[in-house]
Amino acid sequence: MTLLTRRSLLAGLAILPLTQAAQAALRPYILSDEGTRVGFTFDLAGVTQSGTMPIRTANVQIDTGRLQNSQVTVTLDVSKARTRLPFARMPMLSPSVLDAKQHPTIRFVSTDIQLGAEGRISDGARITGDLTVRGVTRPITLEVNLYRQVGSAVNDLSRLTIGLKGALNRHDFGASGYPDLVDDTVGLDIRAEIIRAT
Repeated sequence: MTLLTRRSLLAGLAILPLTQAAQAALRPYILSDEGTRVGFTFDLAGVTQSGTMPIRTANVQIDTGRLQNSQVTVTLDVSKARTRLPFARMPMLSPSVLDAKQHPTIRFVSTDIQLGAEGRISDGARITGDLTVRGVTRPITLEVNLYRQVGSAVNDLSRLTIGLKGALNRHDFGASGYPDLVDDTVGLDIRAEIIRAT
């Protein structure tokens, strides 16, 4: 074994406990169907409209000791998106907007979490990640809040509520149909209740 190989092996062994410790701190949480809602808003002919899109899959890993190390991957089901105006749904799913047939999912993968005041995921915290819509991936930053259930003990982190808010420009993802009717900006308002996996 050469000196370089031995050094590489020793360096790898030295960082292994740190990697395992970091992974061990992450705890999986599952989404509560009843307490989870992915909402969006858009302006149609100058009037604000709203809709919802269900979550197909979610991988939520929370590090309660170092919240900034937490990780989130969420996939939304585009084909089941709904709007309050029934006639707006089909244009929204059409090839010129979300193109649900060719791109049936929207995916978000977190890349960075910036804590808010007092080192908490609340009061100004932000989560940045890669958002993939219509096969186009762009970074997006959302305001995030993470809370314990009302009335729960200080150390009871078994059930948490996450709130996410932000906006995107639909043209950045090629969802540019009906520009004369629909505004460029789409607002996001997400509320998720997560339960620690046993």
